Amino acid sequence: MSVRFGAVTVDWFGHATVRLEGRTGAVIYIDPGPERYGVLEGQEPRDGDLILVSHGHHYDPDSIRRVAHEDAIVVVHESVDAAVIDGVETQPERLPYDVERVRADESFVLGPLDLYTTPAYNDPAGPHTDDEGMPYHPEGEGCGFGVTVDGVTAFWPGDTDVLPFHEEVTADLLLPPIGGTVTMDRHEAADFAERVEPDLVLPVHYDTDAEIEADEEAFVLDLAKRGVPVVLDTP
Repeated sequence: MSVRFGAVTVDWFGHATVRLEGRTGAVIYIDPGPERYGVLEGQEPRDGDLILVSHGHHYDPDSIRRVAHEDAIVVVHESVDAAVIDGVETQPERLPYDVERVRADESFVLGPLDLYTTPAYNDPAGPHTDDEGMPYHPEGEGCGFGVTVDGVTAFWPGDTDVLPFHEEVTADLLLPPIGGTVTMDRHEAADFAERVEPDLVLPVHYDTDAEIEADEEAFVLDLAKRGVPVVLDTP
């Protein structure tokens, strides 16, 4: 189901895969794949102008090939290394596209699109750590993305906790993860959304496996009580 928001059409395909299409035709994919979650199964649109990859867990060359057209720009966080990702052999630079590496603190312009990145990680002292107390997403190994298309700024925080600098984030469309365990959960995401005060919230990154199951209806009710506009999409 597509969600229309201002000049932008939004589709969530499952996990963290989101497609944004502006009224003027620019198409952006955020974190396409991985295929093991059934994301984009049977689909090969190859219409993406800009492909954003936030970290290694979401890097999937086959899914990028499914969505990117031949002249696409692929923006990948600097930490992504195929050599340490199970089942992945192709480094981003070997893909047949214009590939750009980014840090987690950059802003720049790509044609008609404004893009910025933010840090994305789990606080070692927080609740999203493994049995040995190690964060699932260490600092420096991923980013969030903000992208402005046709006057609408969409922000995907990445696989992350709510972090102190998020107090300064502004966005028209907020795409928070709500699955918990390896990211903020629905309660933390609701607090985050209330502080950001976006014009619309569309939750993602939940229910693709048992580890990140979430009660999305409860999330909607929570935000509705706070007066924050929210919508659900169906992958």
